[in-house]
Amino acid sequence: MPTTPPADAPLPPRERLAQLRDTYGTLPRARRELIIYGAALLFGVLLMPLLVWVVGNRLLGPYTHGQNPHAGPLALLADFLVGLGHGSAVFWAVALGPAVVLLLVRLLLRLVRALPSARDE
Repeated sequence: MPTTPPADAPLPPRERLAQLRDTYGTLPRARRELIIYGAALLFGVLLMPLLVWVVGNRLLGPYTHGQNPHAGPLALLADFLVGLGHGSAVFWAVALGPAVVLLLVRLLLRLVRALPSARDE
């Protein structure tokens, strides 16, 4: 005989995702945009340098940091954060890259939707 789970039991993953989607949908537009672009900025600051290290390590060889000829990804991340702190435009371009790409894709989609389709003629 099936029993109902207790009220404090964790939800199954699909139900949890549906609940998060519904909660996200009820947020004001400004808050949703802040969440989206905040996540893109977090991705750009923390994950982009690690992706740069992976690709650079495979294509160009190991990352050297001072006297350490085989510095790891955390050394590159530390150097990246120092570059951000110093205000280097190149480091900020990498950090803001995902947010800029997201913005450009959204603008392009809006322009494509605004174009008259062939069936409208």
